[in-house]
Amino acid sequence: MTVSNLKLDDVFSDVFGKSARSITEHILAHPGETFDVAPFVHSRCKHSVEEIQAAVDGSISPEQSIKLREILCHIDELDIHKRNIESEILHLVGPYDLPLQLLRTVPGFSANPMTAIALISEIGADMSVFPTAKHLASWAGCCPRNDQSAGKLKSTRISRAGSYLKPLLVQIANAVVKSDKHPECKERYRKLKARRGHKKAIIAICRMLLTAIWNILSNLVPYCADGFLASQNVAPSKVITKTQALNLLRLRGYLIQQDPPALTYFFLGFSLPIIGCFGGLFAILFCLPVP
Repeated sequence: MTVSNLKLDDVFSDVFGKSARSITEHILAHPGETFDVAPFVHSRCKHSVEEIQAAVDGSISPEQSIKLREILCHIDELDIHKRNIESEILHLVGPYDLPLQLLRTVPGFSANPMTAIALISEIGADMSVFPTAKHLASWAGCCPRNDQSAGKLKSTRISRAGSYLKPLLVQIANAVVKSDKHPECKERYRKLKARRGHKKAIIAICRMLLTAIWNILSNLVPYCADGFLASQNVAPSKVITKTQALNLLRLRGYLIQQDPPALTYFFLGFSLPIIGCFGGLFAILFCLPVP
């Protein structure tokens, strides 16, 4: 299509989408003819009709049209095979209907049922094989390794486990942290990214999702964000003094400043007359003769 001066990829993010595909079909049906693209453009297209019209300002030869028809037929055939495989998968996961329904309440799993199916195919529906959620996170490779020798910490990189499950969780986490529907994930990502960076924050969100999944499949209850959003009581061991708090803020990169001068002058102006009155009273008392 580029050889024929058809620049559909400049104005459409998906050249096989609804609008681009209808324009391509019209070009193949009427090669060499000039036409108006307005009836084929969907209302949600980002680019204007004029830009799309300029992108199809070209002509396609008969040889190129034959190749393009074959390519489109091959894509349609692949879509048919994909739908057939998905229908067979949906038939095979019938015994796991309840776990799949519960998993679809987890953030990032509600849009496509194949996402929950892919997770079940990796970890299974029986969580008795993982004593705790930490075991599941370790099996999926979403926790730092413990590599020490002679008291020296060598590496804290995540392991290579979960070669199929971890990429799936990373894609879900990248989508969830951008959504306002799940503030517990977005807020945790924002806090961790400021201190640890994007990659470590995403792995932390993956572990957060795995912990929720382990509890959902263990207790057979839907996802609930109250545990992540509830305020936790401060442990007595975490209480620090004002000096320690100021030092902690300095270590985090904060610059400690004094109070505004206007507030200081207000207190000085309010306290000086009081000090003067008490000073005069004490002077009178001490100057009185002793009987």
